[in-house]
Amino acid sequence: MTQLRIPAVYMRGGTSKGVFFLKDDLPADPAARERLLLRVIGSPDRYGKHTDGMGGATSSTSKIVILSKSTRTDCDVDYLFGQVAIDRPAIDWSGNCGNLTTAVGPFALTAGLVKGPSDGTATVRIWQANIARKIVSHVPVQGGEVVELGSFELDGVTFPAAEIKLEFLDPAADDDEKAGGGAMFPTGNRLDTLDVPGVGKIEATMITAGNPTIFIDSNRLGLKGTELQGDINGNAELLRRAEAVRSEGAVAMGLVKTAEEATAKRQHTPKLSFVAKPAPYKASDGRTVDAGSIDLLARIFSMGVLHHAMTGTGAVAIAAAAAIPGTVVSRIAPVGDDGRVRFGHPSGTLSVGAEAAEENGQWTVKKVLLSRTARRLMEGWVRVPPV
Repeated sequence: MTQLRIPAVYMRGGTSKGVFFLKDDLPADPAARERLLLRVIGSPDRYGKHTDGMGGATSSTSKIVILSKSTRTDCDVDYLFGQVAIDRPAIDWSGNCGNLTTAVGPFALTAGLVKGPSDGTATVRIWQANIARKIVSHVPVQGGEVVELGSFELDGVTFPAAEIKLEFLDPAADDDEKAGGGAMFPTGNRLDTLDVPGVGKIEATMITAGNPTIFIDSNRLGLKGTELQGDINGNAELLRRAEAVRSEGAVAMGLVKTAEEATAKRQHTPKLSFVAKPAPYKASDGRTVDAGSIDLLARIFSMGVLHHAMTGTGAVAIAAAAAIPGTVVSRIAPVGDDGRVRFGHPSGTLSVGAEAAEENGQWTVKKVLLSRTARRLMEGWVRVPPV
């Protein structure tokens, strides 16, 4: 039996990697498309290795991106993201990947979906279909080609590359019923108390910005905020408690009806992040992060385990929560006069900015600014057994 041969590009975006497709190259039937994409990644893999697929057996490297020309007049491309489970046949389409968003602009330009200038900066207007949000990507080009190599360093990525600037527009707008219960704060509060079985009462900020995200103080999980993956991901009891908090938060945000449903069917969102006051620590590459170089510590769980750096949408949520008084994040680190907040994550540090304003007693976040890098790793065809 002959394998299928499908055009694809394997790309790094931020601290994630994924397989990128044009929509027209995939089956139109959603069920058939999902079966094929699972086989592309190599899921489900009972060994947890993705040996027979393109996945990397981590939440950061088991991802799918589907792009097409936008159906909207105010955008250039429609971007659909799929988070692929490793050990079961499931793709979660409930949220965005902020890191792979960085690669969408370069892919759209090289695939001919968007025509940019010969030299300078190409502006790509992206419609993020999972969460119904607009993102603007500013991609450097030279001689009509995307500039991929450069000197911009992104903690969590070994090699420098060209800087790509992203603007997440209205990331916490109140008209998004699909991604976050219909409001920036789905419960109507900047602070809530969750009563979590096996954990107890825990104070949380639940916000829809970038992706639905739950913020808690690190000490409520018995943590310091300086932890790396090795300190957490081998601790089954700690991961169970973190998932209990996340699943209860998902119910409170109106994303699912029960905590069991959140665990079984909605692993990708909401994210759970724990934050703490600045403290020195050694990043995963051995460098020391000085407490004076950051405004807060932040860690985030992704697909049931601690992320090796910070999700791009997590950074968006941190910026939004830091810009609004009375949240778990802003009481530690309100944004500075420049509208930016610097946080330490397991792989190093990141600075992110937010434009927020209070109008008639209501806070709105107009824009979150983030810089990342992206690069094509391989392009051609992916081979897939018929499914």
